[in-house]
Amino acid sequence: MRSENQSSVSEFFLLGLPIRPEEQSVFLALFLGMYLTTVLGNLLIILLIRLDSHLHTPMYFFVSHLALSDVSFSSVTVPKMLMNMQTQQLFISYVGCVSQMYFFILFVCLDNFLLAVMAYDRYVAVCHPLHYTAVMRKELCVLLVAGSWFLSCAHALLHTVLFSHLSFCADNTIPHFFCDLTVLLKLTCSDTSLNELVIFIEGGVFAFLSFTTILGSYICIGVTILRVPSIKRICKALSTCGSHLFVVFLYYGTLAMIYFFPSSNSSKVKDIIASVMYTVVTPMLNPFIYSLRNRDMKLALGVLYRRGIIFAT
Repeated sequence: MRSENQSSVSEFFLLGLPIRPEEQSVFLALFLGMYLTTVLGNLLIILLIRLDSHLHTPMYFFVSHLALSDVSFSSVTVPKMLMNMQTQQLFISYVGCVSQMYFFILFVCLDNFLLAVMAYDRYVAVCHPLHYTAVMRKELCVLLVAGSWFLSCAHALLHTVLFSHLSFCADNTIPHFFCDLTVLLKLTCSDTSLNELVIFIEGGVFAFLSFTTILGSYICIGVTILRVPSIKRICKALSTCGSHLFVVFLYYGTLAMIYFFPSSNSSKVKDIIASVMYTVVTPMLNPFIYSLRNRDMKLALGVLYRRGIIFAT
C-alpha cells in the first residue's frame, strides 16, 4: 500500500447499536439499569466476601476477583455506549479507542483465566476433598490470581503494541459500539498478517489452555461422581459446581457465537447482539447466579441485612 493512500487517524466513528432513533431513550434506560445492576450486584458480592469470615475460602476468593473483573469489563464499554446514545456524539479519539481495546482484551482474558482457576478449585473440592485444604493453600490461590492478572496484562499489551504500528485509510467508521480488535484490523491499510498470526497462535493457546482446564476438570468431576452414583452425591456436586458451570456456558456460548462461527455482512446484527450478551448481560447475571444459587451467599446477605437494621435502629 502506497504511503499516499494511508493516513493517521485521530478519531474513530462508532456506529453503535442498530436501534431506531425513536427507541433510543427506551434502550438507554434499559442498558443504564442493567449497568447499574452489574456494578451494584458485583460490588455487593465483593463486600459480602470481605465482611463474612465464613466466605474467606479459596472458592469465594476467586469469585470476588471474578466480580471485580466483571465490573471492570462492563465499565470498559457500557458507559461510552450510554454516553453515545444520550449525546449522539459517536466519535472516540484514537487514544481512547486503543485504551478501550487494551482493557477489553485484558478483562476478556482475565475472565478466561479466572473461570479456569475456579474449575480447578471445584475439581480439587469434589475429587480430592480430604486434600482440599492442603492443596488450595492461600499462597497457591494468590499465585493463581496474580498469574492470571499478569498474563492478561501481557496478552493485552502485546496486541495493543502490535496494533499501534498499523496505519489507517480514510475510512474510520467502526460498525460496532466499542473498539474491538478484530473489527479495527479490517479498517487498516497495513499488512495485518502478524497481528492475525499472534491472535491465532498466542490467543488460541491461552483460550485452549483455559477451556481444556475447565473441560478436563469437569470430566474428572463427572467420572468421580459416576463411580459411586447417588442422588445425594449428584445434588452435592451440582450445588458445588452449578453456579460456575452455568457461568462457563453463558460466557463461552456468547464468545463462540462471534469468534468461532463464520460471520458475514448479513450477520453483523447477530455479532452485536452476542457482544451485548457478554459485555452487558453476562456480568449482570453473575451476581444473581452466585447469590441465588448459593446457600452461603444467602446467609451472608441475611447477616448483612440484619446488621443494617440494627445499625439503622
